[in-house]
Amino acid sequence: MLEPVEELLFSVLQWLYGLLGDYGLSIIGITILIRILLLPLTIKQTKSLYELQRIQPKIKALQEKYKNNKEKLQEETLKFYTENKVNPFGGCLPMLLQMPVFFALFNMLGTTGTEPGLFPRYIDSLSETAAQQASRFWIILPDITKSAGQVFSNEGVLPALPYIIFVLLFGLSTLLPQLMQPGVQAQQKQIAFLMGGMMLFFGWTVSGGVVLYWVTQGMLGVIQQQVQMQLYKGQEEHV
Repeated sequence: MLEPVEELLFSVLQWLYGLLGDYGLSIIGITILIRILLLPLTIKQTKSLYELQRIQPKIKALQEKYKNNKEKLQEETLKFYTENKVNPFGGCLPMLLQMPVFFALFNMLGTTGTEPGLFPRYIDSLSETAAQQASRFWIILPDITKSAGQVFSNEGVLPALPYIIFVLLFGLSTLLPQLMQPGVQAQQKQIAFLMGGMMLFFGWTVSGGVVLYWVTQGMLGVIQQQVQMQLYKGQEEHV
């Protein structure tokens, strides 16, 4: 189902490699292109988050008022969201749209079962020296087709250290955006930490290229969110 997406990503990866000369930088380039394509949605997402932050005191007042009547609380909360034109689930769509890209990168850069992805097959077609050079991300990751777990098992702790750092960033790039959302409750924080832990385990098993993509998009997302939030606050102060 994802094969056309994988082939498209591989073509874009090759094109960017022709410009940048590094597949790691090319993955970062793909991430930036995807962020640009999704920009209208992510701007709307951040606007929804800001509106949620702005109305949090009123939501808390409703929670206090109807704390003994959960059905009435849900009814009044939904009514309040509708009246204020706020969508509490507005942040989900950009994430959902990125999932096909994430899984396509997972298949393209790594190995599914016993079948190598497009990129490992391409690397195998090169000479040994060219393959080592092509799969290296600058001076950081010696091979973006390998996972932290593979490098740790085969080569030891020191060679795996850059991969381990990226895996930790992988978990943080999942955790931080959730913790930074307005009005995060204790239960939501627990879920966020659980998700971050799951992503640490997942990041240990997927290729460095996939981890690099997710870390980059997470960092870009946090930066965009903070810039927009400050702009909205500035506009509100001048009204």
